Amino acid sequence: MTTQQIEDYALIGDLRTAALVGADGSIDWLSLPRFDSPAVFANLLGDETNGSWVIAPAGRDRCTHRRYRADTLALETEWVTAEGRCRVIDLISPTACEAQVTRVVEGVVGEVPMHMTLTPRMDYGSITPVLRTTTGHAVAVAGPDMLWLHTTAPVEQVAGGWVTDFTIGAGQRVSFVLTHTSSTRTGAPEADADAALAATQTFWEDWVSRSTYTGPWAEAVTRSLITLKALTHAPGGGILAAATTSLPEQLGGLRNWDYRYSWLRDATFTVQAFLATGYLDEAQAWREWLLRTVAADPERIQVMYGIDGARRLPEQTLEWLSGYAGSTPVRIGNEAATQQQNDVWGEVLDALGATAAAGGDADGVHADAALHEALLDTIERTWADPDCGLWEVRGPRRHFVHSKVMAWVGVDRVVRAIEDGRADSSAGRLERLRALRDTIRNEVVRRGYSRSRRSFTQSYGSARLDASALLLPRYGFLPWSDARMVATVEAIERDLTDDGLVRRYAVRGDGANVDGIHGEEGVFVACSFWLADALHGIGRTGEATALFERLLSLRNDVGLLSEEYDPTSGRHLGNTPQAFSHAGVVTTAVLLSDARYPTLESRLEVAEGAA
Repeated sequence: MTTQQIEDYALIGDLRTAALVGADGSIDWLSLPRFDSPAVFANLLGDETNGSWVIAPAGRDRCTHRRYRADTLALETEWVTAEGRCRVIDLISPTACEAQVTRVVEGVVGEVPMHMTLTPRMDYGSITPVLRTTTGHAVAVAGPDMLWLHTTAPVEQVAGGWVTDFTIGAGQRVSFVLTHTSSTRTGAPEADADAALAATQTFWEDWVSRSTYTGPWAEAVTRSLITLKALTHAPGGGILAAATTSLPEQLGGLRNWDYRYSWLRDATFTVQAFLATGYLDEAQAWREWLLRTVAADPERIQVMYGIDGARRLPEQTLEWLSGYAGSTPVRIGNEAATQQQNDVWGEVLDALGATAAAGGDADGVHADAALHEALLDTIERTWADPDCGLWEVRGPRRHFVHSKVMAWVGVDRVVRAIEDGRADSSAGRLERLRALRDTIRNEVVRRGYSRSRRSFTQSYGSARLDASALLLPRYGFLPWSDARMVATVEAIERDLTDDGLVRRYAVRGDGANVDGIHGEEGVFVACSFWLADALHGIGRTGEATALFERLLSLRNDVGLLSEEYDPTSGRHLGNTPQAFSHAGVVTTAVLLSDARYPTLESRLEVAEGAA
């Protein structure tokens, strides 16, 4: 199995798929042609027999240094050896017509012996393709998939793959281009490594130039924005939760899930980050994706979809993969798509309203009338029901406080749209919605706050804390100045942290395992950003800034964050890179920089008058 830690991986991608490149020069994860397609390199979740692509100095393991080339997603990995110095530049060009991985070896100093091994394995490492080598190309075919390798180096076909050994001298370049096509293709695809590198650099530099962020953490914010953009599906506008499946939340544990899909909730956090930094086009693209996805039947909207809008994401186990660090099962698909999660509808209404406001959309809710009506109807029908909550528990449904608060948010956003003239309604309906808003709020304050715990809790009647309570003022439910919010922040800081970093909830407690899954997990990175926001909100800005900068220090050497972190071992946990985490980098930086943050500023203004 791979010897790389999760934080040893860097991301490359083309807004259609993504690959993880280890610090040892091995691509150990790549799904083709899309993020959610079967992997052709699955060493990440198994071993070398499940496919990988290594380019590195002969006999060397970990690189000396690596970085992204300026503000792009082109990765430079360098080795300094006894013979000299060389680098490998890895990228997947976002301008290519087909998914095309380009790897360029450059000699810098001396003459360095290099080794390349390419072992493709289709269908998540389970199928060895048929190989053939022709003039200028090596080809792998299995079922519907064909891989074309074009290289300037002579390759030798061995059992199940190709190898080559060559020496790279100072000033020399050797390129490798791997293109995915349909297996019915008869002619070789074009492969121009230099053109791909130039086009990739231009694409990302142009995109980054649109950012409006001017605060003190520009490098971190830019890198997180690039990562969030890399997790969007350019053909349609869907936003992924992460680029991987089944990286464990506890090494050796069972908490291994497929995150290569578009959760509506997670996407709204990414939309907030884009809106906060001037990327309206990305927010609007997600809105259009959502409208297309639910257009035929908005009343049956679900909490998550495939990146192309697919509704059915059946969860299954890949028995032949041993799992990262022995963490099984390895899952594809995600049955959370069928769960009742009552918070999602309010988050979507909030994001749609913020996108319309940022774009100066005079119609506002009118443009999305059918979807808004369906979301509101769902809230009215289900807000009082127990659900699985934002953490997608697989244990008993509960009356989760966050779900109730987000139902309030959804009703509030519709009420405000009607009051502002952005939505039509009769006077009677407006009064009914105002009354419902008050009913939900009064119930949450009465049943969701524990006087003995001095905190809002995870669910009604429970003493368990939940990091989502930190979001109440962010959505305008209560002002930060409310004594109950100050007490909640202090309780979470005191009782729901590990070495100062926030767990999303206590896995055990109340005499039961709340989420129905055995084992523990690390601290949840996004929740720690929420705590930084909360500390700032209650006037402890110096501590908020210190926590934020500590969180930035958890990023790996190329600025990436996973879903979770283990403070004891200092290791990343969970799927990577995680959009939730990188959205937190952006929105917290904007907040602490006192830069323009329209979605949050408006909520804070509302919140100050809400209590």
